[in-house]
Amino acid sequence: MKSLLLVSVAWMLAAAQYNYHQGLMDYLENRLLAIEDRMHLWHQQSRRYHTDLQDFQKLSADAITALKQEHAKLLEDLDGAAVQVDRVEREMDFVASQTSPRACVRKADQVVEQGAWGLEQSRAEEEDWEELHSRVADCEEIISSIRSVKILKRVGGPKGTWVRDPRSSKVYLFNGTTGDRVLQYDSVREFAGSAGVDDSRLIRLPSDWTGSGSAVYNDYLFFVKQEAGSDLQVVKYDLLSRSVSDTAMFPIQGHTSVYSLNPETLVDLAADDEGLWLLYAAADSEPNISLAKMDPGTLDIEQIWDTRCPRDNAEAAFVICGTVYVVYNTRLPSRSRVQCVFDVNDMVRSEEAPLLYFPRRYGAHASLKYNPEEKQLYAWDDGYQIIYRLSMKRKLLV
Repeated sequence: MKSLLLVSVAWMLAAAQYNYHQGLMDYLENRLLAIEDRMHLWHQQSRRYHTDLQDFQKLSADAITALKQEHAKLLEDLDGAAVQVDRVEREMDFVASQTSPRACVRKADQVVEQGAWGLEQSRAEEEDWEELHSRVADCEEIISSIRSVKILKRVGGPKGTWVRDPRSSKVYLFNGTTGDRVLQYDSVREFAGSAGVDDSRLIRLPSDWTGSGSAVYNDYLFFVKQEAGSDLQVVKYDLLSRSVSDTAMFPIQGHTSVYSLNPETLVDLAADDEGLWLLYAAADSEPNISLAKMDPGTLDIEQIWDTRCPRDNAEAAFVICGTVYVVYNTRLPSRSRVQCVFDVNDMVRSEEAPLLYFPRRYGAHASLKYNPEEKQLYAWDDGYQIIYRLSMKRKLLV
């Protein structure tokens, strides 16, 4: 009886253990089937994503190919337009050189073009000069456009200054941003026909000039002298006697460049119908260009203005009839443009101020010097000497 009971108990335990293992096996099998179904679903989604990615890559490749073709076509069109613009500019330069338009129809202009303003001019010519000088005393003109461009030649390095004295018609070249040598030519025509430096007359100054801001005004050369540990000096040099006529200290803080794109120029001297001007930076922290009116006889500062024209990205400036025109560019030279104008007499309205673009040439302007007699700008652009003829209009009275 006991043995039968033991057998029954053993059988029951074996059956329970079998059921447990069978249930565990069924659970594991169901989980594996679920995992296989999930893996199958993931595989299908992965294949679909891969197909979609291949389609997207194909569409992207087609779009990139189309964009490259369009870009090549645009570059071709731009090259063609640039060729046409260069051709038109050359034709304009040729026409301008053939017609040689004058800024003013006056007898005095003919005298200046012929280079007759020298020491040996007659008393009648002196009277013509005084008459012309009195006519421009009340200057009320502003630039309306750049009339034409004339590239004379290439002499010197990428930076420098060249000017023409409206009284004597002589041309002066300052090659580089510092030195004590100035090249002189009797006229623009002589300079254009010369072989360069060898055909010039050399003027040796008693001290070095600094920057691209020198000016020539009524047979006097004005330049900036910089000495270590001292204030800047404006030097007045007599071109007839070849001697220093006067000097004046010009105290500015920090010796900061007036134009961020031409850091060598600390002070830019400019001459126009109303006299001599100085463009400078008042201090390192001052973001705008300052303007000072200087008496060319005594070198005394008569008045100072804040032009509200920023120094950042400025490459040069010039003054016409008491109006400052600041020329801007970019770090990688593009088309220079006048984008800030300041008039000391408040005769220029903001809507009247011109937004002028210079024709794209070689690099950036190292200097721009205005000649009030001819109404022309003498520019130094990457070693090229360029003349911009200007069209003028009357200022609007406010």
